Amino acid sequence: MNFKPCIDIHNGKVKQIVGGSLLDTNNQAKENFVSQQDASFYAQLYKDNKIMGGHIILLNPVDSDYYDADMNQAQLALNCYPGGLQIGGGITADNAKAFLDMGASHVLVTSYVFKDGKIDFDNLHAIVNAVGKEKLVLDLSCRKKDGEYYIVTDRWQKFTEVKVTESTLDLLANYCDEFMIHAVDVEGKASGIDKELVTMLGKWSGIPITYAGGVGSFEDIDLIRKLGQNKIDVTVGSALDLFGGSMKFEDVLRKCENKLED
Repeated sequence: MNFKPCIDIHNGKVKQIVGGSLLDTNNQAKENFVSQQDASFYAQLYKDNKIMGGHIILLNPVDSDYYDADMNQAQLALNCYPGGLQIGGGITADNAKAFLDMGASHVLVTSYVFKDGKIDFDNLHAIVNAVGKEKLVLDLSCRKKDGEYYIVTDRWQKFTEVKVTESTLDLLANYCDEFMIHAVDVEGKASGIDKELVTMLGKWSGIPITYAGGVGSFEDIDLIRKLGQNKIDVTVGSALDLFGGSMKFEDVLRKCENKLED
């Protein structure tokens, strides 16, 4: 199990938000933490600790008045740690390579591929052709409805018809290097993980998966390791001391890295 850090950017600031509260209207979100540091501070910290595979998420839509400010923050982080961070938010086949040229190791995509409620295979093939399978991370962030998990798009506001199942993972793994999966209903609450989702993901064997959502304690990390059968990487957001929480960054690193030797 590896720790995968994050830099979430909203309205031009590094933030931690409650995932289900994000709205495009008036660029609203319920905030857990707003950093006084810019994105390069976090990128440098991750670089100093040799942590690969962290992700930058641009939380404003491309047509937002704040998107340029988000991009400026992202550029600061990528300049600081080229090749060490992934990026997502407004990525298409037309602009994906530009993000790699800015220094991102991978691009993360949801809404461009899961369009009008379905998998848009034309767009999926287009972005794979643009950057290559090895540079693409598919974000399968999901919410529960009628007892099943559905991928959500447009900053987690719209349900698709695509369920997160082992067969879906099998299919999409042919097109990407990794999966990122936010459990949106618990994202940003630091009140416990989605155990059912983690258990399901742990039963699948394929490409790497990073889980995010609800981690609030070291016991939650142990639970992800157990239920995920030590195959799933983890992101800690609002509970991390870097973002106003109580879990010390160094202790999270130690907790994840120590168990790699088991």
